[in-house]
Amino acid sequence: MRSDLLKDGVTRLPHRSLLKALGLTDSEMKKPFIAVVSAASDYVPGHMHLGELAQCVKDGIRNAGGIPFEFCTIGVCDGLAMNHEGMRYSLSSRELITDSIEIMLTAHPLDGIVFIPNCDKIVPAMILAAARLNLPSIFVSGGPMSAGNVCGKRVGLSETFEVVGKAADGTVSDEELMEWENKACPTCGSCSGMYTANSMNCLTEAIGLALPFNGTEPAVNSARRRLAKETGERAVELVRENVRALDILTRRNMLNALATDMAIGASSNTVLHLLAIAHEAKADITIDDIDAMSRKIPQISKLNPASSIFIEDLNEVGGIQAILNELSKKGLIDTDVMTVSGKQSERLAKAKSADGTVIHPIDAPIRADGGIAILKGNLAPEGAVVKQGAVKPEMMDFTGTAKVFDGEQEAYDAILHGGITAGDVVVIRYEGPKGGPGMPEMLSPTAAIAGKGLDGSVALITDGRFSGASRGASVGHISPEAAEGGLIAFIENGDRIHIDIPNRSIELLVPEDEIAKRREKGIKPPKELTGYLKRYAKIVRNASVGAVFED
Repeated sequence: MRSDLLKDGVTRLPHRSLLKALGLTDSEMKKPFIAVVSAASDYVPGHMHLGELAQCVKDGIRNAGGIPFEFCTIGVCDGLAMNHEGMRYSLSSRELITDSIEIMLTAHPLDGIVFIPNCDKIVPAMILAAARLNLPSIFVSGGPMSAGNVCGKRVGLSETFEVVGKAADGTVSDEELMEWENKACPTCGSCSGMYTANSMNCLTEAIGLALPFNGTEPAVNSARRRLAKETGERAVELVRENVRALDILTRRNMLNALATDMAIGASSNTVLHLLAIAHEAKADITIDDIDAMSRKIPQISKLNPASSIFIEDLNEVGGIQAILNELSKKGLIDTDVMTVSGKQSERLAKAKSADGTVIHPIDAPIRADGGIAILKGNLAPEGAVVKQGAVKPEMMDFTGTAKVFDGEQEAYDAILHGGITAGDVVVIRYEGPKGGPGMPEMLSPTAAIAGKGLDGSVALITDGRFSGASRGASVGHISPEAAEGGLIAFIENGDRIHIDIPNRSIELLVPEDEIAKRREKGIKPPKELTGYLKRYAKIVRNASVGAVFED
């Protein structure tokens, strides 16, 4: 066992002495040592209960004859970090979390790992760590938050940002605003819609790194606690069977995750994270694979923010296993792959079929292609991403007039104060991985557009990214980004932009000779940076390869 590096032989007497200082007994020294890695903290709603779940995991590990060792990572709440400088540290925290886990589990070698993530960057960061360490690994998330209920309507976090847009028009009373504030986020857990955290927790299950219902069982349910215990028990068995992370993080499993991604209309951020995971695991997945899967896989479920259906509703009708089962009926997933609990086919033998409302039958999908589309064109020769499953029909093919902003806040202020009108394309640039830096999410601008009722007549494009809670004709991840000299840096107010989602195209309608003249002026000088962001901006690559670091 790997932990023998700590405890086997006379040369490890000092190490055993330190372990006994922790209270370990001689009999415990002979058992598998299992790391329990969580993102527990006191001020992230998705993480506030992870200590309790970690205790359940540790109980399960002991049930199965293992010895648990718990430690915690950092974890950014994207909702709390939204629309201020803190958002630059969200995506960039992904690499720090991965590195910190690598450090802890290389300095203190154990035999297996249970990962307990919940919010946006923590899930992919922990999968990256699993791939890098390649130990027996299994995940159990903190689970989704229950939907809120405001003025008799079920709501999620995304609607709270949209109500800000309505408040700017003076159409919402102070009493109603207070009800939104008090009731929209009623429990612990990752925010209640198919936002990035829940998307990634669902895809972790689809990849096969977690037990069934990891992605959908609500945070407050006792079933989540039982799942945590079962995960702890299974971790010990994985060590004994020597099933490692890279046995599961294969191209075939990753393609299953991509198929699920398209079927459920997951967050556009999943493109960044799946590309990064594939890079770390050497699973050979590119943005072109994502485009191909988008064209091939039908969307069979549409959840909040694109509808009034929530993650807890998906859980009630069979969760991700039911989605996978439906896809398998047309041979759209590989059922012969390995998971942490046997072959995928064995798991699906117990899965439900489509209920017809939350999950549509594969023969009667919501749309014939996937919930996410990859666009290319002169504005994004290396790709851009749109959550097409949350775009209104009238915006699927749209030509509009550019209103250009060199940063999110300037654009947000213009939207709130009437500077954007029907027919505009809001262009937010210098917010990519390098230029932001950190590629901040743009939920506040997209929500303000929706809140003002403009999501059927205004588009937004950016080299930044969007929250999973965003909806509308919002095209992000434009690559190359402005800071790299991408064409988005040379758009001017009044230019015409054509976004054709069905044909996967995004074009700046400006003659080549005019573009050449603009390029001669160059791009904005880089921002003055300090600390981690200065280092991050120097080595991060663009969104088309998952915003990974330079090799």
